[in-house]
Amino acid sequence: MIKNIIKRNLTTLKIYRNNNKISKMDKFVFDKNDCGPMVLDALIHIKNNIDKTLSFRRSCREGICGSCAMNINGKNTLACLKPMEEKISIYPLPHMPVIRDLVTDLSTFYEQYKSIKPWLENSNKGKELYQSQKDRKKLDGMYECILCACCSTSCPSYWWNGDKYLGPAVLMQAYRWVQDSRDQNTKERMEFLDDAMKLYRCKTIMNCSNTCPKGLNPGQAVGELKLKINNELH
Repeated sequence: MIKNIIKRNLTTLKIYRNNNKISKMDKFVFDKNDCGPMVLDALIHIKNNIDKTLSFRRSCREGICGSCAMNINGKNTLACLKPMEEKISIYPLPHMPVIRDLVTDLSTFYEQYKSIKPWLENSNKGKELYQSQKDRKKLDGMYECILCACCSTSCPSYWWNGDKYLGPAVLMQAYRWVQDSRDQNTKERMEFLDDAMKLYRCKTIMNCSNTCPKGLNPGQAVGELKLKINNELH
């Protein structure tokens, strides 16, 4: 009996639970050999075999969709990309309304994304739009964003002013369209962003770049956006 216990590869997950009535931390202890190597695998194992009421988002399981963004051991990341450890604490994304357990309400985040018009605006309908390799390269490091909201929910400015400040994720996407050589509304985009709350609440703390699970640098993108607007509008 003792030998069998020693051979087991136990892991302990402490998971935030909220059902709109009470908030608490639940502890789950199980053998890591019973599931896959990532935190998302453990969550799926718990839901399938231990507690079917556990709520969380997930989809692609490959770091592409951004659905399983949450706070794991104090850092915002994707559960599908986070390897299992002996002890893990899991919370929903910080300072966001919690719908249930690890599921947060991202309605404001998506409305902010919609406000920047994240699509190409060009009057040459039906015509092929050419772009040089040099201009295309300007979009690198921004188009790869999966809108998981890890960066925005790690930003203190977004915590306190999330209803007005657009946050690093949305601002990086805004800069992606400002930099697109095929877009004809660059000036209008910059004028929309040139606002004390929408853009300039960024204090360059750089939590956003530190936490991005895709290795992007939204802090740098926001800084470059500020510089471009100051140089071309002021």
